[in-house]
Amino acid sequence: MRMFRMLYAYCGTDKRLMIASHICLLSNTALGLVYPNLLRVLVDDVIVPGRYERVTLLAPLIFMIVTVKATVLFLFGHFAGKEGNRVGYRLRNALYRKLHELSFSFYDKSRTGEVLSRLTTDLEAVRHFTGYEAPHLVNYFTCIIGTTAVMLWMNATLTLFVLVSLMPLAWIAVRMQERIQPAFRAIRSTFGEVTVAAQENITGVRTVKAFAREAEESSKFENRSKRYMNSQIEASNTMANFIPLMEMAANLSPVVLMGAGGYLVLTGAMSVGELVAFFGLIWFLISPLWHTGHHISIYTQTREAAERIIGLLNEHVPIRDVEHPVRLDPERLRGHLRFEGVTFRYGDRVPALRGFNLDVPPGSVIGILGGTGSGKSTIVQLLLRAYEAQEGRILLDGTDIRDVAMRDLRSNMAVVFQETFLFSATIRDNIAFGMEEAPMERIVEAAKLAQAHGFIMELPKRYDTVVGERGLGLSGGQRQRIAIARALLKRPRFLLLDDATSAVDMETESRIQRSIAGLTDCTVFIIAHRISSVRHADEIIVLDDGAVVQRGRHEQLLRQPGPYADMFRMQCGSMLGEDGGGEA
Repeated sequence: MRMFRMLYAYCGTDKRLMIASHICLLSNTALGLVYPNLLRVLVDDVIVPGRYERVTLLAPLIFMIVTVKATVLFLFGHFAGKEGNRVGYRLRNALYRKLHELSFSFYDKSRTGEVLSRLTTDLEAVRHFTGYEAPHLVNYFTCIIGTTAVMLWMNATLTLFVLVSLMPLAWIAVRMQERIQPAFRAIRSTFGEVTVAAQENITGVRTVKAFAREAEESSKFENRSKRYMNSQIEASNTMANFIPLMEMAANLSPVVLMGAGGYLVLTGAMSVGELVAFFGLIWFLISPLWHTGHHISIYTQTREAAERIIGLLNEHVPIRDVEHPVRLDPERLRGHLRFEGVTFRYGDRVPALRGFNLDVPPGSVIGILGGTGSGKSTIVQLLLRAYEAQEGRILLDGTDIRDVAMRDLRSNMAVVFQETFLFSATIRDNIAFGMEEAPMERIVEAAKLAQAHGFIMELPKRYDTVVGERGLGLSGGQRQRIAIARALLKRPRFLLLDDATSAVDMETESRIQRSIAGLTDCTVFIIAHRISSVRHADEIIVLDDGAVVQRGRHEQLLRQPGPYADMFRMQCGSMLGEDGGGEA
């Protein structure tokens, strides 16, 4: 119940809707219990004594009860629908906000399908239970108690016979639940496997086709789909075995009622009307017991879904603002960065960056070069505070960036990652992401600086062309140039290019570099594998295994024996001149 109490905290003012829906459903049940009593009155007070004139009094009463029942059922649907959907709305928004709060480390270990299932399947289960199943569950318990009380009031002896006769039905319902619950778990598990397989193959369809693996992947999917089918068949077989038993057990009670009740009527221990009323009341006991297994199953599934949702909402966020963060004033921000003995490792792995020191004056261009896994991208991640350094610190104008408001810090930075992400929207919207109110002139200017304007104008709808999911439909170089335009439109104080021109030809890259060089008051970090991307930087840092092995300007590094000169020879394919500054 702790989980549900935490979820009900999201009801807010909708707790009134919850209470109203429960009252309406309980009122409907209470009015339903009046029907058997009206039958008792009809038989004992009208038919048996022959007072047929009283029918004119009963008929309006029955009509009134029917009308009220219909009204409260309508109100229940209205209140329950509002309550469940509003709780779902609040939970969905809370989960979405939480997903934006979570640090990069959470996404490093989480699968997309699992995260999405919290927002879809689990949340839908909680929404349905909160709106409809919870009131019905409470109503069933109340129905059993209320019906038993009315029966005891009419005839305690017959009530005991009826309750004993219903025990097999209750036992079978619980046993069915115990047997079918593992089958339901298997269905959810195998369905998840089918969903993940479909998602991965749709996302990686180009890779599948490129390696001619359609038949093999289809076979894998069929195997998972077969396991899903078999789990459903197992659940169906379990239900097929138990439902006839439940049917027999449910009809045992009316038989007992007929025999015991008939005997009591013959001995004068109860009236005919009371026996007729018992036949109406007994179904108020059979129906809840019949559905006991179903409601236990729904409750169990909802509890598991609620635990997963609460687990995500309570997920620890290791990187957040301090209690009173330093706010950055763009007018006073100088933009002087210093890395002092920064060491960082991902989890329990070896350090990705070790004792890193760097002084970055405002407006300078820093090139960072190194092989795969050398720690280049880690520098960008630490600057964005995607991760926190285990040792050392990063200072911005003398202030540790851990004390700076993250929103202010990131609003002054623009980053272009190697794996370019574009939204399923127009090119205009993708460039203006985060700057939605930017005029068209500035968008075109940013595209020109990124050397993207030319190919955009050749597209069917130009800037209003809708790109496919993740930018599909454009080449890798075109996607990178749009991402660079998005970053340049922001006019950031810090521009972080993480291998952002790897898919661009060298001539286009050179023009982009000249555009970036013309930016004023902008500190640029260029992370690359190609020397052509960093050769014009004010300082070049060469990393290997997380440590700085060389640093200096292009001409200085070429004169020094080491990895930079080796990379230059390998990439340029020509001998160095005596001055060491030959052109590639």
